[in-house]
Amino acid sequence: MADTEVSVPLHVDDLDALRRRRSAKWRTYDPDVLPLPVAEHDFTLAPPVQRALAEAVARSDTGYAMTEPVLGETVAAFAARRWGWRLDPDAVTGLPDVGVAAVEVLRALVGPGDAVVVSPPVYGPFFSWVDEVRARLVEAPMRLHADGTWRLDLDALADAFRQRPRAYVLCSPHNPVGRVHDADKLAALARLAAEHGVTVVADEIHAPLVLPGATFTPFLTVPGGAEVGVSLVSASKAFNLAGLKCAAVVTASDAMAAVAARLPPHGRWRVGHLGLLATVAALADGDPWLDALVETLDLRRRQLVTVLAERLPQVRWSPPEATYLAWLDCRALGEGAVPHELFRDRGRVGLEPGPVFGTPGSGWVRLNFGTSAEILDEAVTRMTTAAATRA
Repeated sequence: MADTEVSVPLHVDDLDALRRRRSAKWRTYDPDVLPLPVAEHDFTLAPPVQRALAEAVARSDTGYAMTEPVLGETVAAFAARRWGWRLDPDAVTGLPDVGVAAVEVLRALVGPGDAVVVSPPVYGPFFSWVDEVRARLVEAPMRLHADGTWRLDLDALADAFRQRPRAYVLCSPHNPVGRVHDADKLAALARLAAEHGVTVVADEIHAPLVLPGATFTPFLTVPGGAEVGVSLVSASKAFNLAGLKCAAVVTASDAMAAVAARLPPHGRWRVGHLGLLATVAALADGDPWLDALVETLDLRRRQLVTVLAERLPQVRWSPPEATYLAWLDCRALGEGAVPHELFRDRGRVGLEPGPVFGTPGSGWVRLNFGTSAEILDEAVTRMTTAAATRA
């Protein structure tokens, strides 16, 4: 049963309790460092997820996952409710996570030496996924506009597609810049892909995290998108389920279904059973909690706008349209990974260094604001102190 009343802002445990977590976020840095790097948030799990996991453990239900038909049915129902996307439940294939799904789809599309396009600054593993399938990386960088926003550069994509790549890995919404690509831009991308014979592998893992003021458009719903695209989706980022291992590959045309048919036949058995149970609970019954999460993240976004303007005006940014990730322009403090090192070593705040997102990330950092107002305030206070030591 869905929880119809969820308070805003969502609850975050105090820092001592958070430090008892054993995930990577809380085990990478020294105990005196505030960790705001990796994309896992600090909010208490959604009640439907808590119940599903507790009930499974209570009945010793920890065997292999049975993804069919429940994963496809649940993803389809969620997509229809949240985005008006009518997808075929039978066109959903379960895999352990979006990273694994991306690599396996690329394996089905490319051979050694074939070109794959990405648009930096972009989620760092995109580069390693291309390496993993022994493909050749081609970059079509995002364009930074005068207003501080980053957008897909269709001219750069056209130039890259003329090199006849086999695939383009799209990040939508885009991590780390927080851009929600509009329908017209995505339709133009689909036309370019069709013209040059490029398959678009759309990583849409952040789609449930679109914030007020923006609207998510699934790539497979734009004109021509279904014929050239494969979508990768998961509940993991929104509901903080990354460690439980469940994601889905979605197709919407015969041509792309043929690509999905080339995925490893035993991939379904690599999905985590608890991940599947948690995903079904989250997508089926978690809407009220997800709505509260989005409202809470909007509060944090506005808080960050205020405190950065007041305390760190030399750090520039354009608030994201989606995700709980802030892409901060710290070039006034140094190039390369210097700002990251400054905030870590002198401020004791752990952020993601911009260069891991590609060359355009020099002098930038990514900050995870999916936490409490108190922790976010303390992080900016520490960052301000660190920046002052450089002056």
